[in-house]
Amino acid sequence: MDLYLPVRPTEEVNLGASIVISENILPRNRQGAHRSDPIEVAVQLLSRDAVDGADLSSGKIDGALAVRREHVVEADSSRNIELASRRVEYIVSVPDDPDRWFIAAFSTVGDGNPREDLADALVEWFDAVMATFRWRRG
Repeated sequence: MDLYLPVRPTEEVNLGASIVISENILPRNRQGAHRSDPIEVAVQLLSRDAVDGADLSSGKIDGALAVRREHVVEADSSRNIELASRRVEYIVSVPDDPDRWFIAAFSTVGDGNPREDLADALVEWFDAVMATFRWRRG
């Protein structure tokens, strides 16, 4: 749906970061009913991703069930990925529509090391942004 990139250096620091906003709609069963409730989906996300060594948690964002996933993706020269990146994803159920999920995915290379202070500060900033997220109800 949306992609956000810093395009100007700040204080001579070029922030290697991005935010991607997307939506996932779960398929309904043949009778048109919902496949599963948000709690079941969250449990599946938490169970599946635990194997990958991701830092996982769940909670609520503006009353909606959310899963937070954080992990580091290592550099991979065979795929032309020159730097490791730190990724944080918020997967949030859309209120009153159990088949829709809002996803806010943040990625940063920090200062070249995704485990250093700049990356920590940027992840903390993204967490603060998501903590203030509110649904606009029409």
